[in-house]
Parts: sequence; structure tokens; C-alpha cells
Amino acid sequence: MEEIVRLFWPAVLMLATSCGLAEDGTQPVVTGAFGTKPVVAIPKGKPSRTPQITVLSTGRGRRTVPGDVVLADVDIRRWSGNRPYMSTYDGNQPTAVVFDGRQVAETWRQSLMGRPAGSRVMLVSPASEALGPDLPLSGVAPGDTLVLVFDILGGYPPDARLVGRTLPALPADFVPGSPPRLLIDGSGNEIAAGSKVIIQYLESSWPSRAVLDSSYRRGGPSAFTLTEGAVPDGWVEALVGRRVGSRVAVSGFGDEPSLYVIDVLDTFTHV
Repeated sequence: MEEIVRLFWPAVLMLATSCGLAEDGTQPVVTGAFGTKPVVAIPKGKPSRTPQITVLSTGRGRRTVPGDVVLADVDIRRWSGNRPYMSTYDGNQPTAVVFDGRQVAETWRQSLMGRPAGSRVMLVSPASEALGPDLPLSGVAPGDTLVLVFDILGGYPPDARLVGRTLPALPADFVPGSPPRLLIDGSGNEIAAGSKVIIQYLESSWPSRAVLDSSYRRGGPSAFTLTEGAVPDGWVEALVGRRVGSRVAVSGFGDEPSLYVIDVLDTFTHV
């Protein structure tokens, strides 16, 4: 499984945190509901030369706090020509931004930190402050202006776990080809196909049963969209219809089968 995406893009300058306007008095116009890929209209005027943050809508969930792993979808495009740069909506896996004391772009910290889950936030910024030292590899010039729209799914402690439960362990009799097994029955919201799930998990090899990957050890929860191709084989069948708070053992497929134990921390059926 792909590891959590860490974005270590420090800012070059201090962020001007405001909902300020572009030089000609306009800002990009963003339409579409939270959780759907935003439609962005770029005005004809020139953008501001300092980063600008606009809260487009405010969610009702828990506010993100320092130390959280912040899970968010993000759409990034160039102001010039309204050209797409990248979008997690296309890949069906939200970004996990790890605020663990390492360098993260100040623009991202100001955009994401202290926001309630369910919020949509827009950042308009010169690329030098939106992307930091990775800029030479990004295909944009430092002076280019980028428009970023974040849908904040939520912030979670790196060690978030099922309430009152120990860390997961693979059942001794669970082998490749085993049907999905419910280890703990949750009592939260039901998980729907196509929804986003927030999980912690471990992955073990076969036949050694050695732990190949563990989000608990590696940095915190991940978010995935429950559609075929966006998650490992077997996950959709194993998780759809379960409830938040469940722990499920899942047998992977392929030439080198893997065995997973998945803890479902949250789901977003409205996404």
C-alpha cells in the first residue's frame, strides 16, 4: 500500500493571512459542494502578490489542532490560463499532511490548522510560497500564482485508534483466501460504497506473517475512497456495510498476497 503522503514544503516568506482581494478587487470564484471536485473560475485581473486565504464554507466537525494528521482533498491549478496542476479528486486518495514538527509550507499550515472538519478553504499564492523547495521539480516558476482549494476531512492524532481498544493484531488462523472477518463490530455510521473512510491499518506478508506496513507505526491515519481500483483488492467488499468503529481482517490478492487488519475511524458518506 502507498504510504501516507507527507508534504514538507516550507514557506519562503511569512504568510499574509487574510481574506484579501486580488489587485483588481476580484478573487477566483469556486462552485460545487464540499467533497466534490471544485469548479474554479479565474478572474481577468492580476492576482495579489501575497498569499490570500479565503474560507469558502465552514464545517461543523472537530477543529484541527497542532500535532494532528490533517486529511484533505486538494485541487491545485495555475492562475494563468486556469490550467490544472494536480488534484486528489482524480486519484481518489486525499492528502495526509503531517504536522509533526518537520517543515510544512506556512501557507498550508495557515490554511488547514484550526479549521473545523467539513470546511472548504481557498489559498491563492505565489508558487514559491505554496510549494517551497520542491518548486524546481514542479514545472511551475516561483512567480507563478497557484489557486488551491482544500476540502478538510478532519484532523486526527497520529496514534488515533478505536476507543478502548488495543492495537490490531492478525488472527493466527487468518490466511490468504479467507473471507473478510469482522473482529470488532462498530456502532457508528454505516460505510457506503464510494464514501471516504478514515482508517488505521497493518499489512502482513504471507507466509512469514511479518508486518510489512503499519499506519500506527508510520505516522497516522489515511483516507481512501471506497471504489475499486482506489483501494487494495478486497477492501470494498470487506468494508461496505460495516460501521465506524469496526475492525476487519481482509485477505489481499496477487502474486504476493497480503493480509490486512483495518480499523475504521470515520466515514464521509456525503462526499
